[in-house]
Amino acid sequence: MTQIAIAMFPGMTMLDAIGPYQVLTWLPGAEVVLVGAERGRLTDDKGLLHVEIEHTYDEVASPDVIVVPGGVVTRSMAAAGNPLVEWVRSAHPATTWTTSVCTGALILGAAGVLDGLDATTHWIAYEQLAEFGAHPTEERVVVRGKVITGAGVSAGIDMALRLVIELAGIEVAQAIQLGIEYDPQPPVDAGSPSKAPDEIVELVRAMNA
Repeated sequence: MTQIAIAMFPGMTMLDAIGPYQVLTWLPGAEVVLVGAERGRLTDDKGLLHVEIEHTYDEVASPDVIVVPGGVVTRSMAAAGNPLVEWVRSAHPATTWTTSVCTGALILGAAGVLDGLDATTHWIAYEQLAEFGAHPTEERVVVRGKVITGAGVSAGIDMALRLVIELAGIEVAQAIQLGIEYDPQPPVDAGSPSKAPDEIVELVRAMNA
């Protein structure tokens, strides 16, 4: 049984966690556990969705796989002494895979996981990611050693499918992709700063300032 721990925290961006959750709960032989600093209800970054956490970081000290989602709040969480940072720092040496989605990479960086590695995150956070010794890249999913980082929000599905390939092979990943009918055909093509018009990039920067 492969234990996969998805970190949860107040103010997170829910799709960062739910995308991988939807993929990884289809993985044969996997136990997916939602973990937080404490038990109880937490609320997402929009204040609308609530999740009940039943397991703490201390109770899931040595998972096989870590998934760390992001959210604007991670920019301030990425500091020494934060429970999530310390959990990642402690658990990472024994993991099979340590992964992140979006600005969850800042948590990995703060825990010392990304020093000297190529990594990705939401494009808004490239500069802060570099402050932790990582080398930011625009790749949607980056695999370096046993570390997998995914770009912003929706890239969590891609990251999780890549993780499935590593854990169970490409045919299982294909079956899960088909099972969730993940076949992106967006009506617009502005999903990265290199594709979006300059004025849209600046608008999103302003919104995230």
